Amino acid sequence: MTTIGDFRQARLGWATLLLAGLLLGGCSTQGLEREPSREPPAKTASQSPDRSWGPVMEAVAMAKLYPDGKSVVDLVPKRDPAAIVADFEQLRQREGTIGKARLQAFVDANFDPRPENETRLGEDADTSIEAHIVNLWPYLTRDPAATDEGPWSSLVSLPEPYVVPGGRFNEMFYWDSYFTMLGLARSDRFDLVRDMVGNFAWLIDTYGFVPNGTRTYFLTRSQPPFFAPMVALLAEHDGDDVYRRYLPELMREHHYWMRGADEIGPGEAREHVVELADGTLLNRYHGSENWPRPEAYAAERELAARSDRPAPELYGHLRAAAESGWDFSSRWMADGQHQTTIETRDILPVDLNALLYQLERTLARAWRVQGDAAQAARFEAMAERRQSAINRVFWQQDGGYYTDYDWREGRLTDAISAAMVYPLAFGVADPARADATAATVRRELLRAGGMVTTTRETGEQWDAPNGWAPLQWLAVAGLDRYGHDDLAETIARRWIETNRAVYRQTGKLVEKYDVVDPAVGGGGEYDVVDGFGWTNGVLLDLIHRYPAAAHR
Repeated sequence: MTTIGDFRQARLGWATLLLAGLLLGGCSTQGLEREPSREPPAKTASQSPDRSWGPVMEAVAMAKLYPDGKSVVDLVPKRDPAAIVADFEQLRQREGTIGKARLQAFVDANFDPRPENETRLGEDADTSIEAHIVNLWPYLTRDPAATDEGPWSSLVSLPEPYVVPGGRFNEMFYWDSYFTMLGLARSDRFDLVRDMVGNFAWLIDTYGFVPNGTRTYFLTRSQPPFFAPMVALLAEHDGDDVYRRYLPELMREHHYWMRGADEIGPGEAREHVVELADGTLLNRYHGSENWPRPEAYAAERELAARSDRPAPELYGHLRAAAESGWDFSSRWMADGQHQTTIETRDILPVDLNALLYQLERTLARAWRVQGDAAQAARFEAMAERRQSAINRVFWQQDGGYYTDYDWREGRLTDAISAAMVYPLAFGVADPARADATAATVRRELLRAGGMVTTTRETGEQWDAPNGWAPLQWLAVAGLDRYGHDDLAETIARRWIETNRAVYRQTGKLVEKYDVVDPAVGGGGEYDVVDGFGWTNGVLLDLIHRYPAAAHR
């Protein structure tokens, strides 16, 4: 049984190991020399459009010159943003109110539009879906030397090539990339897997964490921490030395998520860490800042105007939801319906804590490879404490599933969502809980086209009727891990057929799908995106796992 004393001891362990993470690169990492690589100059959050050309960004966003707010912050200044802002202020003083046409002319004179992704390939009409995915990789791959947008762009330059999701997403995203890598591995493109893991390591070394994506406006928040699974995927191919190579970055990733753990008491939170009344330490999404996301500036200003809450509080919860990757979902909303009630920072998500369990297990393995049994044992103990806490705190006994926990109110949220599969995917669950969760997935989430994200239809993209590639893959992996082979194959087969049906109709693979009435998905802040990195990766992996099901 885990006691309060165990968690107090864990606090000391975290403090010691976090310090080791900060110091890593000295005596603690003997033999961990990094191979030389190209080191692009690092951009900073101060170069985000809301800071470097804020008055212009605000005016353009609020005037809605572009239907997608991301188009605004992906504009590329043609000259020093400070000079552009100075000219803009003079124009405003001279003309007073600036009309849309005049504002558009100013933008056209001072900014280049963001480069667009390819949307169509020149392929034969009968090109198989597997061949289509392989053909897409070059179109979605970016060579930093060839795609540098200059010093004033919001794009963060990376040392090595990488794959983008597609459509409006013309940069490398954090959790998307793991699922893209699954397909690259199936395509025997371990060169790109290697390059992308190296890029994520560079981001951790440069910024102390992996940002949401490689844009300056993402440099204040992360995304679901999939760096450890990326390292494990590469190690399966290249060998255990991969763990030793990326041990410094794995430590820094852990430090980022656990920072502040030794500074809080029961019922308190600091950044991503929360301590419950009994001393249990768990994690939440935080998002760092309390003003509108630049890429959704106008929408969030308008939402705040409709809300009776303090605007900074609302913005903080919205940013935390963006950090979760589930932006947006009824999971985060107090009334289960409206963004004005969002409370992401008050929620401990089961999926995040399962990922951090996996990170701690990966660190234990990395330290064993490094030859430090004491450090390996300490991380194993951390992982075991977290496993015990997940199975105790997040388990909905009456319903038989894992859900989220409202730490301020001290209760489960009862949200029925696909996040329940994470403890199965990463081996957190015991057999009884895995069996009950499988029954709940079949009863509550299984649909004609795969697994639905939640049971609620709210118009948000991370709710019904949408299904998403990463969640299908995690469900299949988790159910298969616990012996629920039939349900795993059913989800895989239905998801594959949904992808195939849309491909037959449109020639595209898209970001999300309606799995209730199988079709292209909808909802959310922007039009559905094709490309699409993680859909391609998951589909190719599932086709290889279930070749018979794939061709029914």
